[in-house]
Amino acid sequence: MLIKMKQLLLSSLTVACALSSFNVFATNGYFTHGYGMTHKGMAGAGIALSEELMSGANNPATLLVNGTEMSFGVELFSPKRKYTASSVDTFYPNAFYLDADTKKSDNSLFAIPEFAIGHQLNQDINLGLLVYANGGMNTEYTAESAPQGTFYGGTTGVDLKQLFISPTISYKLNEQTHVGVSPIYVVQQFEAQGLANFAPFSQAPSALSNNGTDTSTGFGLQLGINQIINTTFSWGASYRFAVSMSEFDRYRGLFAEQGGFDLPSSIQLGTAWQFLPSHQVVFDWQKINYSEVESIANPITNLMSAPLGSKAGAGFGWHDMSIYKLGYQWQRTLEQKIRFGVSYTEQPIPSSEILFNILAPGVQEWHFTAGISHAVSDTMQFNAMAFYSPSKNVTGANYLAPNQLLSISMEQSGLGISLAWRI
Repeated sequence: MLIKMKQLLLSSLTVACALSSFNVFATNGYFTHGYGMTHKGMAGAGIALSEELMSGANNPATLLVNGTEMSFGVELFSPKRKYTASSVDTFYPNAFYLDADTKKSDNSLFAIPEFAIGHQLNQDINLGLLVYANGGMNTEYTAESAPQGTFYGGTTGVDLKQLFISPTISYKLNEQTHVGVSPIYVVQQFEAQGLANFAPFSQAPSALSNNGTDTSTGFGLQLGINQIINTTFSWGASYRFAVSMSEFDRYRGLFAEQGGFDLPSSIQLGTAWQFLPSHQVVFDWQKINYSEVESIANPITNLMSAPLGSKAGAGFGWHDMSIYKLGYQWQRTLEQKIRFGVSYTEQPIPSSEILFNILAPGVQEWHFTAGISHAVSDTMQFNAMAFYSPSKNVTGANYLAPNQLLSISMEQSGLGISLAWRI
């Protein structure tokens, strides 16, 4: 068994390296609405449930394994992003006007992978290795020549990729209570283009734009608890500490703190209630603390008081987010579950922060989801989900030309499948 587990672990790490080449995107700011197709089918809810191996990515305490199991999934994600700049009658000296136009971002279909392996060590301890993706700040507004483009610097946009590799252990304290812990290794990559005309505002103009892809790494920790109150009700909680990432040196003239782009902390609380023998409703609350990260939270007004790349350098001006998720699942037959979900959050971008957020229009608020699981055999299960997030628009003044209005919007949809099997 030890040799077999070593072989499986080596295979898992190989898969993890392969997954790191994928573009990844998200829907609550730049975080996904949940991990695992069963949870995504319920709008990401289920912090108090163990539905699959990837449940452990939402709450480490819900990693429960039957023997040795593996799962692999992929989501096809389609974001439609655009911005509109209004026409103006009067042009003021030294103002930075954008061309009056509506521009759509290229690249509207992406693959988001996930992978997990788990082993039941004994009656009390479950071990797992979870690999999943995150991100969201991808845009590409094309230009035919360098003087053109959103900010008159050619094709304009940013690309953020994040990969999480998370060894996970859950421990049964007693028949009602499980606790879990997940050390997290994070790899993220970033690229920006078309921002050269912001050089006068930067402390390092040569490390501002068009420097190719840079890589950053860091280690984090996630803790969780799951408790069964009675045969119909359970609750769970999970907390992921902020992750200190190494700097993006190639973009130390763009991001605050000399290229810093840490991951904010996040807390989740949830309940699950089986109100009828075959019907269950789940409700989660999640808070993402974007205000902890200077490069994400600093307002654009700092552009006039501190250079880009400094600790107080201008960022995207995002606020913290509270997300409410409601899910329902129906045990239709012994082999099949049907799921639905809805989530809501107030998008994190104030109307005063539109200019920079043309690059990262993370304005989604509502998500509507559906999903299904079907046991193909005693050892294999198929999961699928679909979601739709309607278009949300945010409008505000161009900070560098206040008599021009800018509007950003995004619409999203996605389909995902996964296969889980016992070895």
